[in-house]
Amino acid sequence: MSEKVGVVIAVDKPRQWTSFQVVNKLKWHIKRTFGLGKFKIGHAGTLDPLASGLLLVCVGGATKSIEDLQAGVKEYSGTMVLGATTPCFDLEQAVDCIYPSDHITADLVETVRRQFVGEIEQVPPIYSAVKVDGRRAYMSARDGEIVNITPKRVTIYGFEVSDFRRGNKEAPAEYTVSAEQAHQRELYRNPQGEVPDWLPQMDFRITCSKGTYIRSIARDFGIALGSGAFLSDLRRERIGDYTLADAVALDDIESTITAENLSYQCLAGLKKD
Repeated sequence: MSEKVGVVIAVDKPRQWTSFQVVNKLKWHIKRTFGLGKFKIGHAGTLDPLASGLLLVCVGGATKSIEDLQAGVKEYSGTMVLGATTPCFDLEQAVDCIYPSDHITADLVETVRRQFVGEIEQVPPIYSAVKVDGRRAYMSARDGEIVNITPKRVTIYGFEVSDFRRGNKEAPAEYTVSAEQAHQRELYRNPQGEVPDWLPQMDFRITCSKGTYIRSIARDFGIALGSGAFLSDLRRERIGDYTLADAVALDDIESTITAENLSYQCLAGLKKD
């Protein structure tokens, strides 16, 4: 098998797909299309199941560039809900706590935003793919185990708040989530959370270094506000020199990655000599 032949495929990952599922879909499509046996394939940086956007899938010899691609600057856009938290810092699980939010103003949001530009220290979410003692943190967390993750330093190159909205409804008496829901292992297939539209929300754009967890930024942003926060939407728009403009929609993979497409004809060279 030629180790030199390879290609980086930029995919626009849809919400509620894991990065592994996207890679697996591409793997089987490429196998069928080019009549291949075993070949190397992997992605250059996990994207959360409830996030959408740019996922770089490396095939064949391009897998050697995964580490370099992962080191590229990332750009994300999204929305934070302020004044509440969820256990996983996004909508995969339901709101577990409501905090005071009447004091949150556009001026306070701007003051706090400035604190998150530059080199910061953050603890990755326990519901993440970080490995702790050889096991993915999210697997241990969903089994009810205590997960201790070491803080790490990351760099936020840019943090823009593009819109801030006040809530417009009175909060209900309480939120509840059943024990059965709380222990589902694939909550991304049936997210338990909803956006409480009576709470403040802000739209943002963040440019950051490798290893930055935007969900952790949301958690820490809420704490800095003297309240809480979680992500209701997240989209990765850039990795290094790759942008969403380069990406193939998942529904278009079969019609785009073909033996007739000059961009992918090299994949036939992955066959054994």
